[in-house]
Amino acid sequence: MKATVSRSLIAAIALAAAAVAITMVATRTSGEAAQSSRMPDGKPNFNGVWQALNEANWDLQAHAARAGAVTQPGVYPYPYARVPAAPVLALGAAGGVPASVGVVSGDGQIPYTADAAAKKKDNAEHWIDRDPELKCYVPGTPRAMYLAYPFQIVQSTNTIHVDFAFANAARTIHLDAVDEPPADTATGFSRGTWEGDSLLVSTNELQGDWLDRAGNFYSETAHMVERFTPITADAIRYEVTIDDPNVFTQPWTISMPLYRRLESNAQLLEYPCVEFVEEFMYGDARKTQLVKHWEGDSIIVDITRRMRARPVGGAR
Repeated sequence: MKATVSRSLIAAIALAAAAVAITMVATRTSGEAAQSSRMPDGKPNFNGVWQALNEANWDLQAHAARAGAVTQPGVYPYPYARVPAAPVLALGAAGGVPASVGVVSGDGQIPYTADAAAKKKDNAEHWIDRDPELKCYVPGTPRAMYLAYPFQIVQSTNTIHVDFAFANAARTIHLDAVDEPPADTATGFSRGTWEGDSLLVSTNELQGDWLDRAGNFYSETAHMVERFTPITADAIRYEVTIDDPNVFTQPWTISMPLYRRLESNAQLLEYPCVEFVEEFMYGDARKTQLVKHWEGDSIIVDITRRMRARPVGGAR
């Protein structure tokens, strides 16, 4: 009797496991990920909507959670006892910074020169005033790849086009020989080659830019080498080596996975942030300020702008 019950129980478990497996397969093949993992020419198929799932945009390096994106000294003079500064105080937990193990390869350190390290620290202390993300500027390479927004890859035999939700930005990776552009841009000029199943992308002609909200940065002399390597049909290993002798003592690398969005209706939707930052950027130009006071149930926020000097004729 016991043997019969045991065999019946085992059979029931096996049937349940098979049902779960069938459900998982059905789910896996129901969306965009059901497409072939290879292009007609045999190269990996990177077409689709992708997104990074990490804290790299907060800070590329490992860091503990902290109370706010902008903090000030608290009651005790210790780094862990800092409290949210006035601009983010009312955001509560939503204005905090999540912890991260970091994405910098090797020892996890960014090899700044002494002068550049001081500038990075100063950047962090003036985050609200300086971070290009807050102003909705076109995100630079590689930051656009790990902002907290999806992006879409459209792949052909001679170009790979990447569209970003943030700021409607885009970049093109050229697989054929083409002339370099006449001016530097935020995303730079990118040439791609295949090394087996890995796509190698060399990018220069960059404007100086920030790498994250912590103030890490590079200059206009930077050169990036990106490597896209498929892990599975729905994940890519993304690595970037950054070489900029004006800022760093040696090249260094970040590495992270990128994940395919598997919703059956996955698509790239715009995040038109230019219109969202009009008051932040230019509100002080109004004769009558629109945003200067907010009163909630538990806190009152008053804003006093520091008026900027304006060139004759209104030029910026």
